[in-house]
Amino acid sequence: MVTVCVMDASGTLGRALVHRLLLRGYAVHAAVNDPDELKRYEMQSRDNSRLRVFLSDPLDYHTIIDALRGCSALFYSFVPPADCSTYDELMSELEIRAAHNVLEACAQTDTIGKVIFTSSASAVVWENNRHHHAENVLDERNWSDVNFCRKYKLWHGVSKTMAEKTAWALAMDRGVNMVSINTGLVMSQDLSIKDPYLLGAKEMFKDGVFVTVDLPFLVDAHICVFQDPSSYGRYLCFNHIISTSSDILKLATMLLPSSACSPDMMDDDDSVHRQRISNAKLNKLMMNFETNRTTTEVM
Repeated sequence: MVTVCVMDASGTLGRALVHRLLLRGYAVHAAVNDPDELKRYEMQSRDNSRLRVFLSDPLDYHTIIDALRGCSALFYSFVPPADCSTYDELMSELEIRAAHNVLEACAQTDTIGKVIFTSSASAVVWENNRHHHAENVLDERNWSDVNFCRKYKLWHGVSKTMAEKTAWALAMDRGVNMVSINTGLVMSQDLSIKDPYLLGAKEMFKDGVFVTVDLPFLVDAHICVFQDPSSYGRYLCFNHIISTSSDILKLATMLLPSSACSPDMMDDDDSVHRQRISNAKLNKLMMNFETNRTTTEVM
């Protein structure tokens, strides 16, 4: 039986991955940094012998090692600490340190054959001289300009870019087989207007790079990248682009109370903003992927 680790399993993506991996027959180490989530998973593990739960702090190297022991792969996504949920310069430092610790632990774990590192499209889309490059289509080869992000306090972009670059540098230096998934805004039930990805949404919209991804599709992408031995490098992951004012209104209706959302909030620009970002690499990889979702699956 193949055993994999999901860290941090307390986040929206982590919970969904644990659920789907168990459905697919994997043994799962659910690594969480939240005592309440630990208790929830412990109760769940009583009914499923393939699920083990670990209290694991990404800033504590030894707890990461414990969770990885015996696993053939790691699905890693950073979840901000409960007492530090605002993305700022401090959060950037925490996320970078966590990425370094996790990749170092993977390098020291002989059984780990692959790391699926969840990053963000915000590590791709923020260019300096955005208007000068308005005709360019962005893909996995592009990186956000960290100095640009710092200048405009786009801390989510800073964090995701620096953490991913740190992970790649360590993976290449230590020979860790890593693949990253750069996800758009994740559309899930707990999405809120406070999501740090939304800072700069107006500029992303006008630049044609404001992308979103449904949670089930995001989980599919992670499992596909894990299972396909030909996967490599970075993969931009999204299945919708916010390109019209009606798209913005639909998103605002989802995020804001009805009393706070009205057509008056919309930009006067009724044009369709040309898509300037490509997910062709992932679409090609997933062409023959079988989701095996169940009708009772809850995301």
